[in-house]
Amino acid sequence: MTEPNSATLTTLEAGCGEQDVLAALDRDGACIVADLLNQTQLAQLWSEVEPLIERNAHGTDEFTGLATKRTGALVALSPAVRDAIVDDLIIGAAEQFLAPWAKRIQLHLTQVISIGAGESRQMLHTDRLAWGGYIPRPIEPQFNTIWALTDFTASNGATHIIPGSHRLDDDAWKSAELVDTVRAEMSAGSVLIYTGSVIHGGGANNTATARHGLNLTYCLSWLRTEENQFLSCPPDLVTELDLAVEITDLLGYTSANYALGYYSDPATGNLCPPEAAIGRKPSDSGLTNAVATT
Repeated sequence: MTEPNSATLTTLEAGCGEQDVLAALDRDGACIVADLLNQTQLAQLWSEVEPLIERNAHGTDEFTGLATKRTGALVALSPAVRDAIVDDLIIGAAEQFLAPWAKRIQLHLTQVISIGAGESRQMLHTDRLAWGGYIPRPIEPQFNTIWALTDFTASNGATHIIPGSHRLDDDAWKSAELVDTVRAEMSAGSVLIYTGSVIHGGGANNTATARHGLNLTYCLSWLRTEENQFLSCPPDLVTELDLAVEITDLLGYTSANYALGYYSDPATGNLCPPEAAIGRKPSDSGLTNAVATT
């Protein structure tokens, strides 16, 4: 067992480099980048997601939060979220972080987490448990971000983190409730970056207003994603929105490897590259490159 650190989270400036982020993740499993969104970007993003949050429902169990709203399908619904997804610092760090285990990365989920007034503290957990604990521990399956859309404070539900807990053995992390956590307090526009293996959980909201955070996470391209992007942003909608190639690649409309991700035309049975579903030519070498797109 490797003991977690007791240090506070590292806060980096918005002009930091990918290597600064990766060094902090290697050491602590999490870090904060301050003010990565400027006030104009933050206001635009909020104007796009606030109406979606308002019409959404609260969770139905204690883990998702009985006073918490979770609003997804954000690639389809918010141009400003699409910009955040492909932020140069974030996407560059994500690709490098996950590169040892996959040729490509993909978008794991998009979700605004709105911790409402009076919400209780979420149980501590690791996000890699989305795959049920079946991924061997040396593999790091995901790279996660939570963008603060409101200030994150100890009073309104700032995320609990145990720095260094990404190095705990599988059996050891279950006792981590006994370890003091660090709160990811940050100003609106800042972003918490954390690994799939670090122990964390949403905080209790003891204020009268909700705490809103944009959860954008990335994972290895050969894994099943938490949010099914083909249903949240299906081919006809991708075509209608004319999404950028870097977004459609992250959604999974490209081959993850030579023979991973093609589909078969239900009308003819022909093998097709995934790009054919959105009217584009394949962007990489693969099994189906000889198949013409229309």
